[in-house]
Amino acid sequence: MSKVLGIGNALVDALIKLENDSLIEELGFPKGSMQLVDKETSAMIAERSSHLEKEMASGGSAANTIHGLARLGIETAFIGKIGRDETGRFFKEDLEKSKIKPLLKTSSTPSGIASALISKDGERTFGTYLGAAVELSAGDLDSEMFAGYSILHVEGYLVQNHELLESILRLASGNGLKISLDLASFNVVEDNLEFLKRMVNGYVDIVFANEEEARAFTGQEPEEALETLAKEVDFAVVKIGSKGSMVKTGEKRTDISAFDSSVVDTTGAGDLYASGILFGIINNWSMDKAGRLGSLMASLVIEKYGAKLTDEHWQAIEKEVESLHLA
Repeated sequence: MSKVLGIGNALVDALIKLENDSLIEELGFPKGSMQLVDKETSAMIAERSSHLEKEMASGGSAANTIHGLARLGIETAFIGKIGRDETGRFFKEDLEKSKIKPLLKTSSTPSGIASALISKDGERTFGTYLGAAVELSAGDLDSEMFAGYSILHVEGYLVQNHELLESILRLASGNGLKISLDLASFNVVEDNLEFLKRMVNGYVDIVFANEEEARAFTGQEPEEALETLAKEVDFAVVKIGSKGSMVKTGEKRTDISAFDSSVVDTTGAGDLYASGILFGIINNWSMDKAGRLGSLMASLVIEKYGAKLTDEHWQAIEKEVESLHLA
């Protein structure tokens, strides 16, 4: 069975259920926005919310995908950078508890933490402190880390550090890994377009993009963007929200329907969709089957807060995997 290596920002999500919006107002954050904050502001959020109901979970886009694959039974590992603190210890232990091999570098900088302030109406306002997560550098990596894995899944947020991303892709390619890239954010794509196009053309085998990211990369609407991306990679995936998704591999295009679900929180939907697609690729499934699994996983995670699925959800997913294996 193939082994999958993930690499990305090692963040811990703190899901904080607010009694009212006074903390958001005090911080001066537009409700529903994502703001990057310094360590002092992050510590202030933790202090002001210490009496509130709070749930912690390891996060970050690539880590979410790796968690999904590990729960599906794939052997996995994750590369990232954490601080030598309680938050970093939590991140590492959460990987180990999920049977993910931690390949973590440490820093004296505090660990990255994304504080999700959840209002009574379900709206989420993020104060994200990247901390040690963004200190991962090319110098932290060596060829041995990539040896023995079949697929590398990397999040697009790392594109902002050109030296780091190019080093990752060279090391993975040199070790014969198939490379999967999630474009992650349309503004990151726009800001690094020429470099990103060169990396995709030179190294990448699987690309995940939503319609905004696909448009930023190609200048085209989803269907045309899919065709353009498919000329560059073996598997091109364009997600179109409630309309589902499209995958093109070679000359074959597959349209995948979305499952109906009650949206509570979209965090992790794209990441777990990617888990399903990669699981299908590993098992040589048709894209109809892989897409169905990915869509199911995405539909379940958006029915709850946070990027982790419940045991009840996993029972439904395991039942679906069994039926897809037999189909």
